[in-house]
Amino acid sequence: MKQSFFLVPTMREVPADADVVSHQLMLRAGMIRQVAAGIYTYLPLARRVIRKIESIVREELDQTGAQEITMPTLHPAELWQESGRWEKYGDELMRLTDRHNRQFALGPTHEEVITSLIRDSINSYKKLPLNVYQIQSKFRDERRPRFGLLRGREFIMKDAYSFHTGGESLDEMYKVMYDAYSRIFRRAGLNVRPVIADSGAIGGKDTHEFMALADVGEDTIAYSDQSDYAANIEMAAVKVNYTRPDEPLLERELVDTGDAKTIRAVAERLSVQEEKIIKSLLVSIDDEWALILLRGDHELNDIKLKHALGASDIRLATEEEVLEVIGTEVGTIGPVDVKGVKVIADHGIKSIVNGVCGANESNKHFIHVNEGRDFTVDTYADLRFIQEGDPSPDGKGTIRFAQGIEVGQVFKLGTVYSEKLGATFLDENGKSQPMLMGCYGIGVSRMVAAVIEQHHDEDGIVWPTSVAPFDVHVLALNVKKEEQMKLADSVYHSLQQAGLDVLLDDRPERAGVKFKDADLIGLPLRVAVGKRADEGYVEVKVRKTGEVIEVHADELVPTIQAKLQQLAE
Repeated sequence: MKQSFFLVPTMREVPADADVVSHQLMLRAGMIRQVAAGIYTYLPLARRVIRKIESIVREELDQTGAQEITMPTLHPAELWQESGRWEKYGDELMRLTDRHNRQFALGPTHEEVITSLIRDSINSYKKLPLNVYQIQSKFRDERRPRFGLLRGREFIMKDAYSFHTGGESLDEMYKVMYDAYSRIFRRAGLNVRPVIADSGAIGGKDTHEFMALADVGEDTIAYSDQSDYAANIEMAAVKVNYTRPDEPLLERELVDTGDAKTIRAVAERLSVQEEKIIKSLLVSIDDEWALILLRGDHELNDIKLKHALGASDIRLATEEEVLEVIGTEVGTIGPVDVKGVKVIADHGIKSIVNGVCGANESNKHFIHVNEGRDFTVDTYADLRFIQEGDPSPDGKGTIRFAQGIEVGQVFKLGTVYSEKLGATFLDENGKSQPMLMGCYGIGVSRMVAAVIEQHHDEDGIVWPTSVAPFDVHVLALNVKKEEQMKLADSVYHSLQQAGLDVLLDDRPERAGVKFKDADLIGLPLRVAVGKRADEGYVEVKVRKTGEVIEVHADELVPTIQAKLQQLAE
């Protein structure tokens, strides 16, 4: 490809509305352009990277026996109503109506479509297991699209679905796909950590996210500093062995705390540590009220609460609801003499002796409060977010935090969709059974951004060889010099004949502009044809290391091949 004809509109200035490095560099390097919030056009450089990622994905999945199909992006509402997700999925589902007043959705995911396909195509255990996948644009009406390709409203995704007769078969496929994902991300040059995760709106139970470690990751990973344990912070179990301090119980007292409503304000007013305060939250759990208790220095993890109680819907009460149910305002509620609600506490409450809690009376708190004497707990559970410094749940080491970008996730869906949509098979005894399902997703366009987040410097992108849009960037530094253009053209063709992808900068620009654009675009190797062209010498620069060597054109092809091999190792 000759750059004079190549659509790569580079930018010198950092766009004001681009907050993260990958978004900034993709705009500056001429890879994407925004059409609307969260919606982008992929220019040729981006398309070449995406094609290379898709090729890696296809190679690895085809080796597992998965078969590629293409499903529609437009889904009839009836399928989503059949699964119960038409309303439950929420505002992120893009809904539309056709000229015949029929309702459709733009697919954010394809569980309903694939389940209906297999339901109508497979009816015997002899045809299972089966694994199919597609690579396709998806749609999600994000409330606040941001970070370029990391949180968009239209994005490219690979999703696969497997169907099984039993749990052992599903477990085997889950492991196969887990391993395939590990290879895919490694080949793409990504530093990825698999973590225990929540299945969210997809459903199912067992699931792992593959998180690309990055400073701008939207998710926090809790990991052990001495083992392989890692989990999304939403799912990391707390295994602290709480002990009750051995100190005498003091008489409960009612004290005035004025306008102090927050944990910090109450702690300062009463000169106590936050861990001595009982945080009380009124929560609606599947339309029933419960009072949730946590230590003042802990935060409620609503995902854990939902899983602990097997609940479908959880939300904090509004100020009006707190006044109606408890009889006081937010900030002064507590468990003493509370009526009509269940009391559910995090295990951390067990460590509080002579604590502080709201008195269910304006501007008042109790001090010297003790569980068992002043209030009772109906249920204890692990309800809080894990914290740095907590012991690792696997008993090895201490928890540390890192940021991550989710680039893939694997789920064991079980029979969540097959039962609702009637995807059954006849077993060996002729009995009808629901199929067990697995679901496996990779954010292809997200991977592009994640690679850039992990591979860049102050000058631009530093592409890994496996996903670089081109292998080599040849620069003709002065196109007015006949000997430079002649050698540059010869080098360009010889590298192409050796099977390499080459971008030739033949633009009538200054050498400084070409060097800056080359660093910004970030191809693995740069070949500069300049002042020694009449002698047949060129300058080769390794983008990753900055190494520069002079090479005669006759030795260029083997030199380039050797450097690329070194970079790929």
